[in-house]
Amino acid sequence: MRLIGMLDSPYVRRVAISLKFMGLPFVHEAVSVFRHYDTFAAINPVVKAPTLVTDDGTTLMDSTLILEYLERLVAPDRRLTPVGLDEYARAQRVVGLALAACEKSVQLVYEFTLRPVEKQHQPWIDRVRGQLLSAYRVLEAEIGSGGTWLLGERPLQADITAAVSWRFTQSTLADLVKAADHPALSMFSVRAEALSEFLSTPPD
Repeated sequence: MRLIGMLDSPYVRRVAISLKFMGLPFVHEAVSVFRHYDTFAAINPVVKAPTLVTDDGTTLMDSTLILEYLERLVAPDRRLTPVGLDEYARAQRVVGLALAACEKSVQLVYEFTLRPVEKQHQPWIDRVRGQLLSAYRVLEAEIGSGGTWLLGERPLQADITAAVSWRFTQSTLADLVKAADHPALSMFSVRAEALSEFLSTPPD
């Protein structure tokens, strides 16, 4: 399989790390939706990262949909979603919070770096900032102490997505979302980023 996209995208990175935890072989192609638009368009005309090209040549997009596909390729003991309904609901809650925080982070990064200052809309910025801080405030409570994995003895998708989202926000908006205000997430991130699957998939 081929994973297309840059690892500075948290969505691409979450898929790449998940592939490694699942033990699925893949080739990563660092193609940028900005700098290599035509190259990306030749693979996926929608130019959406991440894009996964399956072994049979099917082109998939959207990190969540790609991960749902990958879950069907591996044995139950390599899957990253819990089986029990209550645990699954909690996992989906954590993933939803992390993805919401990630989405709001991306929106602010684009607003500040791509839109001219005179065209930035402060009420919109304030709204997105509030959503971002709320998502991380609730996620901080969900993480607990930050010293254990969320749903068992090994990291699952909820752990991966929470850690990847936090690292992205800290690398782009650390002045807004302060690590000191989120000690559990900070500890959790350090623990996750020390794993080989994370270390071998740096966002830089």
